[in-house]
Amino acid sequence: MGGKPDIIRAIVLIFAVGLVITGFTSIHASEDKAARNDVVVSSVQEVNQPLNR
Repeated sequence: MGGKPDIIRAIVLIFAVGLVITGFTSIHASEDKAARNDVVVSSVQEVNQPLNR
């Protein structure tokens, strides 16, 4: 019975580490999406500008 609290602590620690990794991954993914959206918007703005002749 002495080993059960250690196993529970290990499971909780693994769960917490997984949450932290998931958080960092989602932050990184949202930054990548923002960068891609900026590129798309700037490309569309350049195409929509009228031609000066």
